[in-house]
Amino acid sequence: MKRISRRDFIRLMGVSAGAVTMNHFLAACGRKLKGYEPVLPDSPTETNTELPPNETSAALAPTSPPAPTATSFTTPDMVVVRRGQPEDMVRKALASMGGMERFVPKGARVIVKPNICVAYNTYEYAATTNPWVVGALVKMAYEAGAGSVQVMDFPFGGTAEQAYVKSGIDEQVRAAGGEMVSMPGFKYSTVDIPQGLSLKSTEAFKDALEADVLIDVPIAKHHGSTRLTLGMKNLMGLILDRGSIHNNLGQRIADLTTLFHPALTVVDAVRVLMDNGPTGGNLNDVMQLDTLIVSPDIVAADSYATTLFGLQPNDISFIRAASAMGLGISDLGNLRIEEIDAGA
Repeated sequence: MKRISRRDFIRLMGVSAGAVTMNHFLAACGRKLKGYEPVLPDSPTETNTELPPNETSAALAPTSPPAPTATSFTTPDMVVVRRGQPEDMVRKALASMGGMERFVPKGARVIVKPNICVAYNTYEYAATTNPWVVGALVKMAYEAGAGSVQVMDFPFGGTAEQAYVKSGIDEQVRAAGGEMVSMPGFKYSTVDIPQGLSLKSTEAFKDALEADVLIDVPIAKHHGSTRLTLGMKNLMGLILDRGSIHNNLGQRIADLTTLFHPALTVVDAVRVLMDNGPTGGNLNDVMQLDTLIVSPDIVAADSYATTLFGLQPNDISFIRAASAMGLGISDLGNLRIEEIDAGA
């Protein structure tokens, strides 16, 4: 594993102009992912920073780098993991971020918010978050000492219960000891959005507002209105009147982000819906990338995810708006990004 340098990042962004065939794609459809070629980390270079164990060590000490210590360890701003099984990728990412206990205190009430869009397609169609990613997060939250872990969404196609089961998320969450929760209307309350520039108030799900920890787990996919659905847009599933957001959509999604504060955003790009989102329904529109993007900065996570589609952060209206409001970092060159090849 290594941190990506600014030079390497610029090279990565340049790949979209002349990408060759991607190594990992959905065998069922055999399509190319335009503008994207996965860049896997090089083999790490080992460096010996220890001083020679002799009388010259003291003289050399002032010009030799100190051995790393626990107090000098710096966690990356973002971890990107590729080429592993979903749970393994989640675990490797969180280990590099300092462990799930960094985000989930003992006894915390945790809410995990995946994208469970519709009740009529399984996860293979990439309209809903990968169930094994969600299950791994539930499992790890309990391992960190969470008091309870609930998983929920507000689907717009079919009932919540039907969508939970059809997506496969219900099975994995229950296997991990978590609870699938419906979102009845009486649990919403009207709240002000003090930092909102366009959206000044909304009816929000109270449990999500009152949770100790919110973990946002969107699937990266195409969307007809915003071009992409990512972490910030996934928060729309926590409000009652989503129709009101569609006026000045990009700014209002950014405004909504000031109301909910995910401790962690995990962008699921195991299978990616490249076209006809957000509901999909055709496997020819799906690409298998076997990738996860993990960051406590929701703007940064969304910004990196745009590169999977051959886009840049400024191409997406809600990322531009959120960055202008200072809600996170969209300039990937200013982030410490660690890339992990989980298949190595």
